[in-house]
Amino acid sequence: MPEIDWAELLTTLADGIWGPMAYVVLGLGLAYTIAMKGIQLRRIPDMIRQLREHSEGEGGLSSFQALVLALGSRVGVGSIAGVATAVGGGGPGALLWMAVTGLVGCTVGYAEATLAQVFKRQVEDEDRKKAGEDIGGMPYYIKYGLKLPKVAALIAFLGLVGYGFMFPGFQVSTIASSAQLAWGLPSWVPAVFVTALIALVIFGGTTRIVKVTQTLVPTLAIGYLVLALAVIFANLESVPDAIKLIVNSAFGLDPVLGGIAGAAVAWGVRRAVFASANGIGEATFAAAAARTSHPGKQGLVQTFSIYIDVLLICMATGLMMVVSGQYNVSDGSGGHLVENLPGVEAGPNWVQKSIDTLAPGWGAGFIAVAVFLFGFTCLLLYYYVANSNLLFLLNGRKGPVPRLILKVGTLAIVFVGSVVNAGIVWAIGDIGLGMIAWINLACLVLLFPMVYKVYRDFEQQKKHGLDPTFDPKSLGIEGADFWEESTATAATADRKD
Repeated sequence: MPEIDWAELLTTLADGIWGPMAYVVLGLGLAYTIAMKGIQLRRIPDMIRQLREHSEGEGGLSSFQALVLALGSRVGVGSIAGVATAVGGGGPGALLWMAVTGLVGCTVGYAEATLAQVFKRQVEDEDRKKAGEDIGGMPYYIKYGLKLPKVAALIAFLGLVGYGFMFPGFQVSTIASSAQLAWGLPSWVPAVFVTALIALVIFGGTTRIVKVTQTLVPTLAIGYLVLALAVIFANLESVPDAIKLIVNSAFGLDPVLGGIAGAAVAWGVRRAVFASANGIGEATFAAAAARTSHPGKQGLVQTFSIYIDVLLICMATGLMMVVSGQYNVSDGSGGHLVENLPGVEAGPNWVQKSIDTLAPGWGAGFIAVAVFLFGFTCLLLYYYVANSNLLFLLNGRKGPVPRLILKVGTLAIVFVGSVVNAGIVWAIGDIGLGMIAWINLACLVLLFPMVYKVYRDFEQQKKHGLDPTFDPKSLGIEGADFWEESTATAATADRKD
């Protein structure tokens, strides 16, 4: 009996889950874009203004802090390794479809964040209270918005298992492979180092997670973009040809890559969704933690975070590889249509080679450090998401044993993820994320009228020159307890005045 190739089997299953989803995300994003009249373009000034606002009243994170938390999960190794796999599987044309998905699909992120705000709750967990947060996310808007508590419990369970015990593996796998190429370290060395650092932070509570990500994420994003632009400028004469190649291969017009235009679409959309977590609901927990006067405001902030990740960092990564010629393109049958880097697998190694065209010998070390730092912040936010789902399932109970199991389990997968087959790790991650995404996308379709209602309320108040505030009862929205309590408190304060 032939031996089963588990990596190939799991990859095939992941492809089956994600293939149709590419068109669902694009279709839903297009529907939201049309309904909300291109809000992702019209409201860019409001996005930037909202980032300067502090939290409203006592408690709650600021919009900027919530943005950084969301970026901590979005700007992970998917922005480096994920872009490389998209180019390797779909050719340079995949970059154009990544950009299109980011631009159109970011309205899905708007919808998720808005719903997370509408149905959030006052936090009961002492650790979260100390961090000054509200709590909400996918399970909350499914339970209180759709009135489907069993579905909410299911997605919370999948989120707990996935983000706590599965998904951290592909972050650490990429960290280990980068460290091995840069310094020849065996995989267990970075595993021990990362595990120790993660333990230090997660046992320090949510406040420490917020502080670490608030410091690391902006610094990392700016530093990485500066280096990517330097590589692009060093290869400036190749930029026009690179852009022409990206556009032609995206539409099947390139003589070499024309036959894989379908793969370009599938890989571009798949990796854009993976990198941005659009439709997956990953950033909904960070969005709910912010304190603002209207859910639509935080929807705009989360839209802006997708711009930063997909349209800036991912595009900079992809263009850096294409202009320097440091990439391969698979023919889908084990061979290559383009093979500029014989024997070098798709991943951070391609970005390392791109940087070497600017500063020979520096690429491997720089990207190993960048992947480590991006991956580290992403791991922290994975734990944050897993813990948020656990709190939903505990429903106010303290649950010290489940909390300890989550922490120990997270540390275990962080260590194990660096020493198992990378193909298996990525395929398992894709399957788990795909299952969560399908449930969440179905719920976003059902909640479309509610998102539109909140959007219209925001737009009408802006039209009258008001700073939008939210009153769910006036819109006929039930289950928004946080806002009902806030409105009642404000009314009582007005009567006293």
